[in-house]
Amino acid sequence: MNEFTFSYPVKVYFGKGAAEKALKAELGKTGRTVMLAYGGGSVKNNGVYDELVQLLEEAGKVVIDFSGIMSNPTYAKVQEGAKLVKEKNVDFILAVGGGSVIDCCKVISAQATLEEDIWDMEYKTGKIPVTGIPMGAVVTASGTGAEMNPGAVITYKDKMWKGPIVGTSARFAVLDPTYTLSLPMKQVISGAFDTLSHCMETYLGTPREFNTSDEINEAVMRSTIRNIRKLIVDQTDMDARSELMWTSAMAENGILKIGKVTDFQAHQIEHQLAAYTDCNHGQGLAVIHPALYRHMVPTGGKQFARLAREVWKVDETDRNEEEIAMAGVDEMEAFIKEIGLPSTFSEIGITDESILRLVADTCNLSPGCSKKFERDEIFEILKKLL
Repeated sequence: MNEFTFSYPVKVYFGKGAAEKALKAELGKTGRTVMLAYGGGSVKNNGVYDELVQLLEEAGKVVIDFSGIMSNPTYAKVQEGAKLVKEKNVDFILAVGGGSVIDCCKVISAQATLEEDIWDMEYKTGKIPVTGIPMGAVVTASGTGAEMNPGAVITYKDKMWKGPIVGTSARFAVLDPTYTLSLPMKQVISGAFDTLSHCMETYLGTPREFNTSDEINEAVMRSTIRNIRKLIVDQTDMDARSELMWTSAMAENGILKIGKVTDFQAHQIEHQLAAYTDCNHGQGLAVIHPALYRHMVPTGGKQFARLAREVWKVDETDRNEEEIAMAGVDEMEAFIKEIGLPSTFSEIGITDESILRLVADTCNLSPGCSKKFERDEIFEILKKLL
């Protein structure tokens, strides 16, 4: 295992009624003006918005609304939010939603305390923010684990770029599985697959030797797969929803990444795909993963074989290591189809080959990936998925 330093700044309130418990415990530590940030109308339709506003007002807070955060949050939206924070002298940001809302708010939090442009600071000078407006997160759509760390993924449309920006960690996160009941199942399942993707892309990083972080990861992956299947059978299964919400958090709270340099090549490709097409994140990953992994097996066979055995439960009989690894990829592909996720780009409305060329030419190439991809090879992989 590599050397590491680990700390964990986010306090988690988990379970039914967690929002009331969290806000009553945490709001006394904040200033008076709270920006309540969310996406569309779903949090108003399902009653979460009214519940939170009531708790904020009972605590004597002045509530500033910030709505309209899109599924792939843009850099322009970040700047709009940071401007509002400054104009209204916001003391605390409460992000209510899934990964998109939380990611947007993490960068708003940091940008609002900076004089310089945060993208320029991080990508031109190599610096990252060290402070921000205090914030909390109320998760209504799990899968990304965004509430557990300071990293965010933002789309910068002027640059045709989608990628990571470091923002501010939430001081606390509310994980109430009942808040996910009003979500469309398609969104729940694509979010849960994103969790599985996070786990696999962490597992397949370096070091290649088996380690404690990977052993924990295997349990998280098995739980995610099992509970996706349970939830498809019974959408009201609160145990399954609870487990999926927690595995989402586990995948991104740092535990699985201790001592690891992660892979995340599939994510790097999907980020640029979304920059050009605004596709759903989990669905894009579902299309990319099997084809990409078949190209990675020859260089990462040992890890893929263990993943096949321990997570996908592949029968090893009369198979060599590479055959076991490839059988694991086949099992993953079958699982993707089983849970109703797409397996081709055309299923998610992407039919233009020239876009895939742009994606291949502009995506980040991951240093933790077992295979050092050439851009032409990525393009050939993507073309076959149309």
